[in-house]
Amino acid sequence: MEIHLIRHTAVENPDNLCYGFAEMSLKKDFEEDFKSIQIDSDFDLIISSPSQRCHLLAKHFHSNYQIDERIKEMNFGDWEMKKWTEIPKEEINPWYEDFINVKATNGENLLEMQTRVSEFWNELLSKKDINKILIVTHAGVIRLILQSVLKFPLENMFNLQIDYGKRTVIDVKDGFISIKNINI
Repeated sequence: MEIHLIRHTAVENPDNLCYGFAEMSLKKDFEEDFKSIQIDSDFDLIISSPSQRCHLLAKHFHSNYQIDERIKEMNFGDWEMKKWTEIPKEEINPWYEDFINVKATNGENLLEMQTRVSEFWNELLSKKDINKILIVTHAGVIRLILQSVLKFPLENMFNLQIDYGKRTVIDVKDGFISIKNINI
């Protein structure tokens, strides 16, 4: 099985707002960004995050795709759509110090996100008779999948740069999982 993970294209965020679960519009010229993405057309299955920034890209590639809530970006709760600089220091500093366990009020921490992404990933790996899959999602989800495959410490996941509109390709064959490409 060949799994293609693609991050949505760039968003319009001039105010540097915190967003994850919240809807964030793609850049005004997003259709030009879509045209620049080179991708195969012979996918057996296409799955998208329900976020508009993802499913617009999935729809661009194919009208027949599934939505899966488990591959949304992190839920930043009460911080959503606030400027990062306006989140009170007494709230955000503990998160900066321990983003794995600490969460925004009414949000989720990285371990909770990892649980839902792992559930999705393990279910995906159990699928039979599927040769090629496209998943349109977010940087955090892609990082967590790569962390699962490579087994590096969770606190190092932000060391991976996942570019807008770029693919990561993972090959699953005979019980072995290998990463073929990142940011192509």
